[in-house]
Amino acid sequence: MSSVPARSDIDEAYKWDLDSLYASDEDWEAAYARAEELTADLAAYEGRATEDAATLLETLETYEELMRTVSNVAAYARMRRDEDTTDDTYQALTARSQSLSSEASSAASFLEPELQALEYDDIEAMIETEPGLEPYEHYFDDVLRMKPHTRSAEVETLLAELGEVTGAPGEVYNMLANADMEFPSVEDPDGDRQPVTLNNFTTLQKHPDRDFRQRVYESFYDEWETVRNAVGTAYKNAVKTDVKLANARNYDTAREAALDGPNVPSEVYDTLVDTVHDNLDTLHRHADLKREAIGADELRMWDLYVPLVQEESPEIDYEQACEYVTEAVAPLGEDYQSRLAEGLDSRWVDVYETKHKQSGAYSGGTYDSQPFILMNYQDDVESMYTLAHELGHSMHSEYTSEEQPFVYSGYEIFVAEVASTVNETLLTHHLLDTVEDERLRRHILNEYLERFRSTLYRQTMFAEFEQRTHEMSEAGEPLTPDRLDDLYADLKGDYYEPAVLDDRIAREWMRIPHFYRAFYVYQYATGISAAVALVDGILEEGEPAADRYVDFLRSGSREYPLELLRDAGVDMASPEPVDAALSTYGDYLEEFASLL
Repeated sequence: MSSVPARSDIDEAYKWDLDSLYASDEDWEAAYARAEELTADLAAYEGRATEDAATLLETLETYEELMRTVSNVAAYARMRRDEDTTDDTYQALTARSQSLSSEASSAASFLEPELQALEYDDIEAMIETEPGLEPYEHYFDDVLRMKPHTRSAEVETLLAELGEVTGAPGEVYNMLANADMEFPSVEDPDGDRQPVTLNNFTTLQKHPDRDFRQRVYESFYDEWETVRNAVGTAYKNAVKTDVKLANARNYDTAREAALDGPNVPSEVYDTLVDTVHDNLDTLHRHADLKREAIGADELRMWDLYVPLVQEESPEIDYEQACEYVTEAVAPLGEDYQSRLAEGLDSRWVDVYETKHKQSGAYSGGTYDSQPFILMNYQDDVESMYTLAHELGHSMHSEYTSEEQPFVYSGYEIFVAEVASTVNETLLTHHLLDTVEDERLRRHILNEYLERFRSTLYRQTMFAEFEQRTHEMSEAGEPLTPDRLDDLYADLKGDYYEPAVLDDRIAREWMRIPHFYRAFYVYQYATGISAAVALVDGILEEGEPAADRYVDFLRSGSREYPLELLRDAGVDMASPEPVDAALSTYGDYLEEFASLL
């Protein structure tokens, strides 16, 4: 029987270096105390932030120092907690950092209303008086753009103070899924008991033994059934929170509020969904190929992750994955490639799954720190692609932090998912061009097809689910677990028409953590569409296109997302990138069909 190792069993070289952020919990406490001081300092500017240019600059500089400190405090606590989600010490530090963040946001809540009391001419005059304000021009534009949706200083303070509470449904779900739930082990074809976890469920669903896959599938979703009411309540309240906050800010819908933050038109969302729906036949073709590959009369839900190649997937250890990914990004230039390699050698990555570690993968860190990547590496092709994906995020952060002031150091998810998927796409091109092992080549092509399926189609399906659940809540309809099951089953039936659905798959919505970040997932689908277009340009044009792309990475949030992507060479206001990506997916499917 295999088991998930304890964290103490993992070599330090495979753990991220959080000491580079704070050398000890005592240093964290000192930073926490400094943030409390800065919170009081910032509050002292309320009512006079815009009385003159010098005071405005002082206010903004105090605000930035506060938010940088809070960001570091929160990141450290969260990542320590994610090392072991059952650790009471870091659960407590995370809770304190969330309270601190809420207090800081409350203290800063006066700033935007006071800025919005000004006109553009007033701000331009201040910039002429105080050149130190010039870097904030885009920030000022963004703040004034949101004037119709900003409330009084009193209401803004209240909304900021509620931030800790409004995030509660997601926190409850996270602790339930990662700390409290224990999935049963399942006997494999060799008679060994295999533990089922959130991290390895998809891997086990690729096992060549169909009966084993079915047992894993049934035991996994039967365990979710035991927490049905708890998860249903958490998600219902997450949706209600989205709707109430949108109403509080004078938006007609929660989706409008979510998309207005990054200034993405609702038409981009609708165009994605409509374009994907017009091309469901390509996904159905993929499902039919899977059925043929496994030699079954019917494709069942426990067959959806099975590779089109029936031979065992080759193992790719972490070191080999690092080598492949580093080689693959060469078209982006020597600077990008060397920085990525150095990051891998500098303990950016927390590599392996350990007991009670946060599931999944993400790229974290702050403006003042190196990037940090949480992985649960499984020695397979999929994990290698996940590493490439998260490194794309981390490199984006590296370039932005180096080039931009703190005010523009963040970047919207809409562009973030482009950076991650460019790396995936380059990895595919590199491996198909260089790998001679035919078995590995088949698995690479299969993995890329699976990435298209899960990123372009699956995430769009999730986006439809989110849209409909929020519409139901906005119409006053109850979001019961039964109704959520029915809605999800209907969507799953449309998207996977050639497959046979069962009752358990209707519960799949329960295991999707991204649903607790409203209207987030559609950006994976737009991201892969933009990435395919950008990589095509880089491979065809060479250095000029690569330079435009790296400039895009350096830009952070200095411009709005659609403008940043247009400068890089792709127009996401048009359906063309989505159509082109779907066409590429179809071409690869037919190439694989010819191999079969």
